[in-house]
Amino acid sequence: MVQGTVQVTHGGSSRWRRRSGEYPTLTAALAVAGDGDVLSIAPGTYRENLVLHHAVTLRGPEDGSGSVRIAPLDGVALTLRASAVVQDLHLEGQDRAAPALLVEDGSPELTDLRVSTHSAAGIEVRGPGARPLVRRCTVENPAGVGIAVLDGGGGVFEECEVVASGQTGFSVRGGGRPRLERCRIHHSTGAGIAVTGEGSGLEALGCEVYEVRGAGVQIAARAAARLTDCAVHRTTADGVTLDTDAVLTLAGCDIHDIPENAVDLRSRSVLTLSRTSVRRFGRNGLSVWDPGTRVDAESCEIHDSTGDYPAVWVSDGATASLDSCRVHDVPDALFVLDRGSAVEVTDSDLSQVRNTAVSVSDGATARLDDCRIREAGTGAWFRDHGSGGTLAGCTIDAVQTGVIVTKGADPALEQCTVTSPAEAGFYVSAGGRGTFTACRVTDSSGFGFHVLDGCRTTLTRCHTERCARGGYEFPEDGPVVEECTGDGSGPRQAAQPAPGGGFTGAQSGVRTVTAARSPVAQPAPAARASVPRPADPADAGAAAAAARESGAVLGQLDGLVGLDSVKREVRALTDMIEVGRRRQQAGLKAASVRRHLVFTGSPGTGKTTVARLYGEILASLGVLERGHLVEVSRVDLVGEHIGSTAIRTQEAFERARGGVLFIDEAYALAPEDSGRDFGREAIDTLVKLMEDHRDAVVVIVAGYTAEMERFLTVNPGVASRFSRTIAFGDYGPGELLRIVEQQAEEHEYRLGEGTPEALLTYFTELPKGPGFGNGRTARQTFESMVERHAGRVAQLSEPSTDELTLLFPADLPTLPTPC
Repeated sequence: MVQGTVQVTHGGSSRWRRRSGEYPTLTAALAVAGDGDVLSIAPGTYRENLVLHHAVTLRGPEDGSGSVRIAPLDGVALTLRASAVVQDLHLEGQDRAAPALLVEDGSPELTDLRVSTHSAAGIEVRGPGARPLVRRCTVENPAGVGIAVLDGGGGVFEECEVVASGQTGFSVRGGGRPRLERCRIHHSTGAGIAVTGEGSGLEALGCEVYEVRGAGVQIAARAAARLTDCAVHRTTADGVTLDTDAVLTLAGCDIHDIPENAVDLRSRSVLTLSRTSVRRFGRNGLSVWDPGTRVDAESCEIHDSTGDYPAVWVSDGATASLDSCRVHDVPDALFVLDRGSAVEVTDSDLSQVRNTAVSVSDGATARLDDCRIREAGTGAWFRDHGSGGTLAGCTIDAVQTGVIVTKGADPALEQCTVTSPAEAGFYVSAGGRGTFTACRVTDSSGFGFHVLDGCRTTLTRCHTERCARGGYEFPEDGPVVEECTGDGSGPRQAAQPAPGGGFTGAQSGVRTVTAARSPVAQPAPAARASVPRPADPADAGAAAAAARESGAVLGQLDGLVGLDSVKREVRALTDMIEVGRRRQQAGLKAASVRRHLVFTGSPGTGKTTVARLYGEILASLGVLERGHLVEVSRVDLVGEHIGSTAIRTQEAFERARGGVLFIDEAYALAPEDSGRDFGREAIDTLVKLMEDHRDAVVVIVAGYTAEMERFLTVNPGVASRFSRTIAFGDYGPGELLRIVEQQAEEHEYRLGEGTPEALLTYFTELPKGPGFGNGRTARQTFESMVERHAGRVAQLSEPSTDELTLLFPADLPTLPTPC
């Protein structure tokens, strides 16, 4: 049979004689083929648009003599409207508005196909009657979606591979409900798997999504999915995302090597995990936001964070439940914050936590039953008013401090044991409350229970043993204590209440505590992990060698929008440092240049960005060893009790050694009505450190102009340490427009006709109140435009590239109504 011909055969003898033969084109052969016929295609390239209306078999040569390429110049290469069988073909397409292979009806079997195309989609399954069985097929489509199932379509995909798609690897929308088994989706530009829209669903078994430029799996807009024994890894964005009433079940899955959140869910989405591992993530392992959003995890493991953020983050009224889970080798294990947010943790292990295992703040609640916390900075910290919950039957071992209660927080702890804390077992300060029933502390290097003045705490049937500084420390008019005992170790010990009031010794060595004497200087518990903490310098010489040249950094500075006066100031300062260095090399005296700076201006004007570049410039000039930036604020420097502020400030200074310590809103360290505030202690400590280590760290303080002028007067040494102030002016409407244009270019969007003019008008009319964020406002405006654009384009069945990228005036957010 010659190349380019088709042979049609049939099992029935009479029809075989009438219809068998060789045909010059596939179209001609299909015109006479009926149900059950077999079309055996000779090797070659066929520039035809094929449509299968009958249950025929279409196959390439079985002897391996060559390949069959179906490659029309435009349109759909192969359309199936019947339960046909298609085997061993190579499909190609060039139509950006049409798929290469389209299944519109029936249950066709597609086996060993290679779809290598530049089409809207490699394979598209459309319509409620389309239910293909797709086996061992490979789809490569750099121009569009790999595989799309939509408009009620379904089908089963077994051992298929989607590689190098220009958009989503596997897209399900419009009520589509496919099943994937042992498929691989990788190197897509966009989500690996995306399921969108009410009624849309997906089931995946033993699949792998990896090397994705975007999120690994996206479930959104009331869609649902179930992934069993699947792996998601090496994405550039979040591993798995859920949004707007999405529902997802992960069973036996492995999510790892994710630079952002491993799993992020919002807007009333529900996630159920079982036997799933989440590891090596750059931000949160589980990030849970918004009222109605919920996570239920059972027998899961979250570990080996590569960033500086909590492993589990629950906020804005969301809820989470962890049962028989393990969280370990992370900066912080569990953060729950905001009123209405709640977590329940049962029979779980939280271990090897660098900072805080459980942090509860801003009115949130946490319930831990029969949990084990070990090797952490702080076991549990209830931070502020309205925050609380319960800990029952928990053990906390080998921590710095077992449980901290501060600022009016009011948890209930029952039958909890703290073993071998480096400081206090239970520490209550700053008006914290709390009820402790049948709790124990053993082998503490500090106090067992340490309650500061003004804390209305209740201790009932508690017990301490072998506490180096004493079992109990609190003022005479402090907590309510009933039936508490100790073993008599340490210089101070608890007492039991006497019938007539006061305390009486519980046993030998027990005495009444009449005042809080010599309060222990607690090490500062870690602040919220939203501020990254850089690693300690491993090799200063190598870091300096790797630093960018000053010219390259100054070029990046010049590329920032606006800030002309700031750029001049930084360049002048850099020139002085550079010339001074050269004079020293020539054996001449160099003028003394104070490198510490004051940045003044509104939020969002680029102060942090310029501080980071300034550190890089100084590193490139050899003035600093590393040039890294450590950003802190009042909460990172000021402690809750005497002695802790100096420790916190020293630790922050040490983290910045060889780089820049950037203190945002520095004026908050010296409030006008300071009273007994510890902020001035932070300032005093900082001034001394700047003098003692003048060449090791550059300090930049930043904030509003008027407030920073007041800050410079609080300590005689402050103004002398900061001899240069750089003012950051507000951006004008034109500069805000340029920021939006940069954001659009970075995220592959374009501004449509009339949009730049509309943005100029918008930024001109936008109220410039105290909450106006300048550059941040421009970025938020762009994000709002992208959200509105998505809501508009999602309604289109086949959006064009222009429709997917152009932003129009209608996408602008509504101007806020003036108060």
